[in-house]
Amino acid sequence: MMTLARLFELCPPERLVFPDDPSWKTRSIVDFAFDSRQAAPDTVFFALKGIHTDGHRYLSDVADRGCRAVVVSQLPDLLRPDTVYAVVADTRFALSPYSAVLFGHPSKELLVIGVTGTDGKSSTVSFIHQLLNLAGEKAGFFSTVEWSTGEGSQPNVGRQSTPEAPQIHGILRKMVDAGCRFAVLESTSHGLSPLTNRLGDVVYAGAVFTNVTLEHLEFHGTVENYRRDKARLFSALARGTKGAFGVVNLDDQHHGLFVEAAGTVPLKTYSLRDRSADLRLRSLVEEPDGLNLEFSNGAVCRLNIPGRFNAENLLAALLATASALTLGGRPTSALDLVPFVGQLKSVKGRMAPVREGQDFAVLVDYAHTPGAFEKLLPAVKAVTPGRVIVVFGSGGERDREKRPLQGALADRFTDLVILTDEDPRFEGSEVILADIERGITKKQLGKEYWKMTPRREALKKAFGLARKGDTVLLLGKGHEKTLVTAAGSEPWDEEAVARELLVALRDGL
Repeated sequence: MMTLARLFELCPPERLVFPDDPSWKTRSIVDFAFDSRQAAPDTVFFALKGIHTDGHRYLSDVADRGCRAVVVSQLPDLLRPDTVYAVVADTRFALSPYSAVLFGHPSKELLVIGVTGTDGKSSTVSFIHQLLNLAGEKAGFFSTVEWSTGEGSQPNVGRQSTPEAPQIHGILRKMVDAGCRFAVLESTSHGLSPLTNRLGDVVYAGAVFTNVTLEHLEFHGTVENYRRDKARLFSALARGTKGAFGVVNLDDQHHGLFVEAAGTVPLKTYSLRDRSADLRLRSLVEEPDGLNLEFSNGAVCRLNIPGRFNAENLLAALLATASALTLGGRPTSALDLVPFVGQLKSVKGRMAPVREGQDFAVLVDYAHTPGAFEKLLPAVKAVTPGRVIVVFGSGGERDREKRPLQGALADRFTDLVILTDEDPRFEGSEVILADIERGITKKQLGKEYWKMTPRREALKKAFGLARKGDTVLLLGKGHEKTLVTAAGSEPWDEEAVARELLVALRDGL
């Protein structure tokens, strides 16, 4: 809780218009609102300009809800005499520093580790969080899948990998209050971009880079902007916690950009093949239900989660956790943490097996980018005795350039393909599937690939085609609980639907 006068004293706007009655100075503020429906007497409303609407249009609605303090980029024609107007150049950008001030700069009281990259962020965040807990430390985290303030995990129902700044700093404050020493944040290109500035006032102690492939060009405009925005996490280390560190994947061709962005901040590197890396493997044996790993020093362990890419996520997590513990006063090496690897659990919706007595494998995974497909599909093919059947789509109103690339990879690395809805939103399913279809050149429609909506029917078709020894991959939805169409969000749980259909198939229903 903070008074309005103190808020604007600590974070002065470009211009402040206030009532003659000085009582406004002592009004208590507990939160910020950027949705007019959430405005209340003890909030400050930020009028954000979005794609479909502008918060400045709702100032009268905000007033009707009792809110008497607003942050705007332009004053309305009619000023209410009982309302405080703070004028800033960009309300969305300003939301970050104001949020940090309101919640008392909680990131300064934590060792915050940010994880960025196109693929593997949620799993790497989860591995770091689990390793910290296994090492006896209390930590919180936030990812696309779930989050925790140190007192048990809960699903991320908002479907934002990086939420708006008030939520970020509010959650970090709860972590501090719960006694956490560490926080692990999935740090997306959207959140790092100055266009949103959601993470602009988080003080980082560490940064992890997993990889960069094609994604989110509908927001960033160009691949260069996308990469540059991700690299901002490493640039932020220069103004972060004293002794900050970075962790970089040498196997990604763009790793030099992140090394350069880190400047003089010390870095640790990992690789599955580069002998110069600080942490690497001597051998990796893939099995359908896990990975057998041997490190360069001879240490061995088993990760009970399949997928070669999870070995990369693990190496990143081991280095980041060891660096964080060392920064926190417990000198630790990545290899010191190897005994914990066997206890790590997978993230919900990531390579999650669905078993209901069928004689073929079913895996649910969130993979939805060309980079993820390129890692996942060959890995599954290598351990599948039969055929690989894949069900996937692509998000509507999102990057169209990736769609034929997804199709081409499925065409190359799988035997049967079923294209279906992912989240079509207001874009027609037929347009999305046609975009993906452009990448499929080796398979015949109706014989080796199909286009089928709604998604339930696509899953049913895949299970009907599957034979003993096959693997059915259900990609793109993973942990999500809704499927977004032009009609709105409808409930959708990929694993639950798959179980229901598999039981019906088993029982002959």
